[in-house]
Formats: sequence, structure tokens, C-alpha cells
Amino acid sequence: MTIAATTRLLGVIGHPIHHSLSPTMHNQAIAHLGLDWVYVAFPIAPENLAIALDGFAAIDLIGMSVTIPHKQAIMPLLAEISDQAQAVGAVNTVWRSPKGWCGTNTDVDGFMAPLQELRSDWSGTTAIVLGCGGAARAVVAGCRLLGCDRVKVVARNADKLKVFCESFQPPNPLAIALEPVLWSDLDRSLNGAELVVNTTPVGMHPHDNVSPLNPGQIAQLPDSAVVYDIIYTPRPTLLLQHAADRNLPTLDGLEMLVQQGAIALEKWSGKAAPVNIMRQALLDWFASKG
Repeated sequence: MTIAATTRLLGVIGHPIHHSLSPTMHNQAIAHLGLDWVYVAFPIAPENLAIALDGFAAIDLIGMSVTIPHKQAIMPLLAEISDQAQAVGAVNTVWRSPKGWCGTNTDVDGFMAPLQELRSDWSGTTAIVLGCGGAARAVVAGCRLLGCDRVKVVARNADKLKVFCESFQPPNPLAIALEPVLWSDLDRSLNGAELVVNTTPVGMHPHDNVSPLNPGQIAQLPDSAVVYDIIYTPRPTLLLQHAADRNLPTLDGLEMLVQQGAIALEKWSGKAAPVNIMRQALLDWFASKG
């Protein structure tokens, strides 16, 4: 890739952001498509979000991916938000238009893709979602669209959990009756769960030696339960190692990252995303780290 005076910028914003593999994935795809673009990571502290958007507009940034902790905070700063992002209550993809910054959510489809590959029918399933942040919103929406029968949401803060669950009540088009569970009550809620999804940063690099569930809690899950950690660094997380020790099916966040990124790139470029190139870029990165 050659960076010239004509090269335009894309990026990902978050705090922290140094762990992100989005630049690795997107720059390979950009090179494959022959675009004069470069995709970089921008560490944006929460208090600097509004001023950062003004700066990005000033330099004519094409668009950006949005990750923790900005997926909800960015919404009031956008001129237009897609129906799906409004229903989810979180934005992870932003682009520039004559109206200003516009946003959507590609995490929902990214989250569902590997689950649909694993099993064609998720109706009647009981799912447990760990966390109630921006990523959890996309996961709950995905569970609703997959047809999960019961969805329990686990969090430590009772007030935030209440607001989260209420936001998925009618008239939300993705309305679903969520069951709030405080973290202290988690042990009593694991039996019968056929899908467990971690949306918290617990276990993310550099804190590789922690897990949101311990082996005893994993032992309570049915033999057919799928454990899905949307974290992709490290690979595997300690949570997925615990699940693998029990021979449970596991999914990490790599395919979700690829699929949501592909949808975002198509939004920015108007071109079909080279999904295989994007996936291979990530696999090569992990292989290089041994």
C-alpha cells in the first residue's frame, strides 16, 4: 500500500483501541479493491468524542468504525441513524453525507453469521447475554432475529440493567421480553442455557488470565450449549478455554469482526467486500503471533 497526498482516511475509534485488528483486516481489503485509502486506529477518550467528530469532518474522513465505549454515546452527535441502529440503540459504523455524520449497526448481522452457520434453527433456545453495553444491544437484537425463546441479560448495575431491558419493550421493532439477572444471581440462571454470549471486556488482552465464567459455572451448562465470546484477542479467551475443556462448541469474535466489517466496507465504498481476504488477513496475523 502506497500512501500519497491523495490518500483518504478511514478509521476505528475507541478507548482503548490499541488491541484492534480492524486496520489489519480493512487495509488488506482496501488494497485488494485498489482504493486510495488507508484505515487507522484513533484513540478517542470519551470526553473528546464530540470534538473528534468535528475534527474528522474538517479533514474529510470517509467514515469510521465505532467500538467501546462510544457505540451509544455517539448517537446524539449524528445527523441520521438507520432504523436498525435506532432499534438496537447502538451505532458501530459511521459515514459522512451532505447532512453530516450518519450511522448504522452492522454488529447484529456480524454476530448472527457464525451462529447461522453452526445451526440453522435457533427457535426455542434460551440465551444468556453477559453485559449490557453497546455490544450487548446488538447481541440481544441478533438473538431476537434468530428466534431465541428466552434471553437473560446479566449485569452488575441494577439501574443500567433495568434501562437496558426496558429499551427492548414495544414500540421497539425488535421488542423482546428480556429477563434481567444480576451478576450475583448468575449461578441460578445458567441451567438450561443453550447459548452463552460474553459481550463484556472481561478476558480481553492484556487481561488474558480472567474469565466472566469460572469452570464450575461452565459445568452447569447443558452438553449442547454454545459458548460465544465476541472478544477476538486473545484467541482463545480463557472463557472459551474453559468451555473447550468441557467439549462445548465455542465461537470467538473473529468471524463477527469479519462479517460486520465487510458490511461497513460496502457501505463506505459501494463495492462488494472481499470477505475471504479480510478473514485471511486476521488468520495470518494470529499465525504470525504463534
